[in-house]
Amino acid sequence: MTTTQELTAGLDDLPYNVFARVCPSRGTLEHVTGRWGALTLGALYEGSLRFNELRRRVDGVSEKMLSQTLHALERDGLVHREAQPTNPPRVDYELTPLGHGVAERLLALIHFVEGSMDDVLAARERYDAART
Repeated sequence: MTTTQELTAGLDDLPYNVFARVCPSRGTLEHVTGRWGALTLGALYEGSLRFNELRRRVDGVSEKMLSQTLHALERDGLVHREAQPTNPPRVDYELTPLGHGVAERLLALIHFVEGSMDDVLAARERYDAART
């Protein structure tokens, strides 16, 4: 089993430390790993989507939350917003190269979780049975 020390070995040399309260990387990590951020990045991995296409793909997200999420991800340089001067206006969202790298890593985690759900559901059942 890998320890936290092994995972963080060499990170002291980095200029940022997500474990430090004031580090700006913590905000980006929150944007990326929050429910809507992770799902939005994952949805954009295969190509650009218009706002409503993205909203349908990320089932359950409200228009307001998707808008806030996209603004945060755009500000962090992970998503590019392309507005076309048409009537009605057309706005497409796509991952930047940085966003693509982040999404690739998130999708590996998402696929691992999806592939482990039988174990997770069994663990939940054992836990709930022990509590009642």
